[in-house]
Amino acid sequence: MKYHYRNTISISVAYLFLCLFITYVSSQSLIRQITDDVNTNLKEDVPYVQKHQEISSRHYNVSHSKTVTGMRNRRPSTYSYKIETNVVDKFETRPFMVGGYNWILHVYLNGNTKDGGAGYVSLYVEIDKSGFVDSAHQEVYADLRFYIFNRNERKYFTIQDTDVWRFDAFNTMWGFSKVLPVDTFKDPKNGYLYNGEHCEFGVDVIVPTPFEESETFSISSSSDKYTWTIQKFSTLSKDLYSPVISLGGKKWNILVVPAGSGSGRGKYVSMFLQLSTNQRRGYEYIYVRVKFRVINQSKLSNRESELRNWYGRTYSWGIVDLISFDDLRDSSKGFLVNDALIVEVQLEAISTTKYFP
Repeated sequence: MKYHYRNTISISVAYLFLCLFITYVSSQSLIRQITDDVNTNLKEDVPYVQKHQEISSRHYNVSHSKTVTGMRNRRPSTYSYKIETNVVDKFETRPFMVGGYNWILHVYLNGNTKDGGAGYVSLYVEIDKSGFVDSAHQEVYADLRFYIFNRNERKYFTIQDTDVWRFDAFNTMWGFSKVLPVDTFKDPKNGYLYNGEHCEFGVDVIVPTPFEESETFSISSSSDKYTWTIQKFSTLSKDLYSPVISLGGKKWNILVVPAGSGSGRGKYVSMFLQLSTNQRRGYEYIYVRVKFRVINQSKLSNRESELRNWYGRTYSWGIVDLISFDDLRDSSKGFLVNDALIVEVQLEAISTTKYFP
């Protein structure tokens, strides 16, 4: 019985050591696995953090249709950079201030190979992000135009993008990797290198500010009309004005010229719609589509003409040949009955301009 007890104890102790050994080995394996994972992550992250961010020309999202090149007479308005040697192939200027930010012009005479610019002159501009108030979220939009002076033509080769460039804490440099072929640039016959090794580059940086003033123009339809009966028409010897009327939210007068106006004088009755004073701002133009009518009192067809025009510096528009004298005198036509003439103005459309502020 004692022997069996001792054997049982020996077996239990051995089993206990075995369990401890397995647990130790497993824990070491787990620790090693975790350590390997951490080391792996560190090996992947460290080069990313320390990697030098090469200048990008945004070639991955700029199509050729958005790039405009040409020659112009005017010099760069922001910064000019003259180089008197081409022994060095990469240059950068001192910082210059535009829009409250410091900028630096970068010139690659033999191209930025890391941006696909091999064989071309590459030009970039860099923003100093230390000027950002909120570096993590701030964005600066800028219009960029780069220049290379051509001595032969006394003009500047110019390249620009039709879109604006967005600078932020992670995108501090933009430009063009392929501005001008190096062979073209370095051939003295082409005029970009002169007086031996002299050349000139430039850049315009424009930081547009958000607009503070704006306006919205719209045209709305209208059914407003005014009918005016003129008594003793044949006795009128002077121009006749209607009372002030309201059409499309504006104040107007109808002017009837019995003797005719302009090319209609002596042959036609003319009618005008005049905008009253103080109905528009000094710089405002109001578009109007309106119909002038002479009402047929015999229930036949009315005489009608349409006017489409802008009221601005000219405050009165109308129809000079609305109805002829012959038609008025002919009683069978039904326009002049008992010496009364009925005219009507119907507004069909009028513009509104809202100004902010």
